[in-house]
Amino acid sequence: MSEQHGQHGHPHPPHHGHEDHHDHDHDSGHGHGHAPDGAGRLARWRHKAGHVLKPHSHETADKVDPALESSARGMRALWISLAVLGVTAGAQAVIVLLTGSVALLGDTVHNTADALTAIPLGIAFVLGRRAATRRFTYGYGRAEDLAGIVILLTIAASAAFAAWAAIDRLLDPRTLEHLWVVAAAAVIGFIGNEWVARYRIRVGREIGSAALVADGLHARTDGFTSLAVLLSAGGAALGWRLADPIVGLLITAAILLVLRDAAREVFRRVMDAVDPALVDAAEQALLTVPGVRGVGELRLRWIGHRLRAEVAVVVDGELSVRDAHEVAVDAEHALLHAVPKLTAALVHADPAAAPGVPDPHLALAHHGA
Repeated sequence: MSEQHGQHGHPHPPHHGHEDHHDHDHDSGHGHGHAPDGAGRLARWRHKAGHVLKPHSHETADKVDPALESSARGMRALWISLAVLGVTAGAQAVIVLLTGSVALLGDTVHNTADALTAIPLGIAFVLGRRAATRRFTYGYGRAEDLAGIVILLTIAASAAFAAWAAIDRLLDPRTLEHLWVVAAAAVIGFIGNEWVARYRIRVGREIGSAALVADGLHARTDGFTSLAVLLSAGGAALGWRLADPIVGLLITAAILLVLRDAAREVFRRVMDAVDPALVDAAEQALLTVPGVRGVGELRLRWIGHRLRAEVAVVVDGELSVRDAHEVAVDAEHALLHAVPKLTAALVHADPAAAPGVPDPHLALAHHGA
C-alpha cells in the first residue's frame, strides 16, 4: 500500500510503518535528468534482474536472524573476555595481598571493573534481542547506550578508588616487598588485557557494536597501565619508596584519559551520531537507482549495533503512484546493499516540482521553520 506521493513501507518489523513527511529540503536534488517513462521502466527491470543474479532477501525473519546472531556473538565475546579478565584480576589480587603494592592494587581494581562491564553490556545484548512492541516501536537496541553510561560510571569509580589508595600511600609510605612478584603480576595484567582488547575490538567491529569496540580499547589501555606497574617495582628496587604511590597516581591519570575517550564515544551514540562516510555511501547508492532524481532528507541512526535509515527521494512528478512505489522499493534495496549493518530503511518518494511551480514541500518546510 502506497500513499499518493509514493511513500514506501516494506513488510519489515513493526517499526516500518507509513509516515507523512512534508518538511524535506530538495534544493540540491532537482538537477538530475530523468529518462523517458519507457526507458525508466527498462532501467528498473535491469535493476531488478541484478537481484535475481545476486539475491538479497528483505523478509523480516531474514533480517532478524543475522541481528540475533550478532547479539549472540557479542554475548560470547563478553563472557569469554570476562573469564580471562577475571582470572587476570584474581591472580593480581593475590599478589597485592602478598606485596601491598598500591600501584598494583589500582591496576587490579581497574581490571576488575573492566571485567564487570561485561554485565551491563550482556544485559543490553539480551534486551536487544526482544521484538519491538507497540510501546517500544523501535525495539530495545538502545539499551546498549544505557550500558555505555553504566560503563562510564564504573570507570570513574575505579579512577576514584585508585587515586584514594595512591594518596593514602603517599601520606604513609611503606617498603614494597617481593618485587619480582609485582613485576610478574604487571606482565600478567598486560597479556590478559591485550588478548581481551584484540578479541573485543574484532568482534565489536564485525557486528557493529560501538560499545564493545570502546570496551576493547579500554582493555588495551588497561594493558599499558599494567606495564606501568613495572616502573613501580623498578623504583622500589632502587630504594625509592615513593615510586609505588606515584605510579599509582599515574595509573589514575591514565584511567581518566580512558574515561574521557569513552565518554566521547557514548555521547556521540546517545546523540545519534554516525560516520559521515555512511551518509555519503547512502547518498551515492540512492543516486544510482533508476527513477531517483535527487536525495532530500537522509537520516541514519544506530539502534544498538544495527543501523536504520529514513530518506526522502525525489521522483518525476508525473509518475503514477505504483511507479513511484517501485522506485522507492528499488531505493530501499540499494540502501540495504550499500550501507554496512543497515537492517531497516523507510523510503519516502517526493514528486519533483513542475516547471514554474513552487515546491510545496519546501513551502511547508519554510512555514514550519
